[in-house]
Amino acid sequence: MAVSAWSLDPKRRRRYLQIAFGVASLIVAIAVLFLLRDFLGAFVLGAAIAFLIQPAIMRLHAAGIPRVLAIVIVFVAIIIVLAGLILLIVPLAVSEVGQLQVQLPTLAAAAQDRFNSLQPVRVFGIDVDLKDVTVPTNSNLREYLPGQFGNAVTIGLTALTTALQILLMFVVAFLLALEAPAVRRDLRRIVPSDYRSDFDQIWRRVRKMLYAYVRGQLIIAGLIGICSGVACAAIGLPDPVALGLIAGVTALIPYLGPFIGAVPAILVGLSQEPGTALLIALLYLLISNVILNFVYPKVMGDAVQLPPVLVIVALIAGFSWGGILGMFVAVPAAATLRILFEHIYPRLYERPA
Repeated sequence: MAVSAWSLDPKRRRRYLQIAFGVASLIVAIAVLFLLRDFLGAFVLGAAIAFLIQPAIMRLHAAGIPRVLAIVIVFVAIIIVLAGLILLIVPLAVSEVGQLQVQLPTLAAAAQDRFNSLQPVRVFGIDVDLKDVTVPTNSNLREYLPGQFGNAVTIGLTALTTALQILLMFVVAFLLALEAPAVRRDLRRIVPSDYRSDFDQIWRRVRKMLYAYVRGQLIIAGLIGICSGVACAAIGLPDPVALGLIAGVTALIPYLGPFIGAVPAILVGLSQEPGTALLIALLYLLISNVILNFVYPKVMGDAVQLPPVLVIVALIAGFSWGGILGMFVAVPAAATLRILFEHIYPRLYERPA
């Protein structure tokens, strides 16, 4: 009888049908994202760009500029900044790679001479001649490199795929930036009418958290870039500003970025002498470890209001699930779950979370 009475309650039945419709829409969205998983990175980064440029678009639109024109102006500014970065970094890469190519035979010969001068090492009573180890290694390396990097077709296809991903990213960013008000309105329409005020509260908190997270990422990237540039200048490497800029940009990749950013500086140091390369590698390792282990969890924890240990756990879980892209979304996703928990728990149990 109780079930029958409930079934005759139109208001309750309508509410649960709305909830079921919302859940079904979410499942469909997840299924679509799964089908597009090979291009998911472009969609995620495009959505991130659209989200980040919203304040600038809103200010330009409030000043009387049409929304489409405001988006175009912001995109042109982004392209100019990217072009400036490329013009600063590419000459360094061309110059230092050329120097490295000139000095690489000398460095390889010196390394081979050092290996040849090594005496056999006794390990558990067995003599190990390191010279016998390096000869097949060098032979295999010479055979391996042409097979892996000499395939121009593979390199061309990879470049084409990357270009398409970048183009798709900017298309998604433009469309989402153009339709941002409609996207929020459509999401709100899916939510049952009784819960739309809750949706508005959660939306505002999530948006505030995401902007705080982005500010935290920029602070970390700035610290790593400045410290790396100062370290390169102190050692006497050429173009320390460009090297610091590379370190700062790559530091936007959570945790792995600083180590990727160290590669150009190490190559520049190697083009001078191996000792310089070793010194810059040690300095980059020191800088990245101090900032990532002590500053990053604190800054990110304050930005998203998560304990530092949960920030690290979220990053590890994100990397296990989706690699570098998973690390990008792991902390914001964990912070969003925290916001949902803190909003729903008091309403279910009638006590603070």
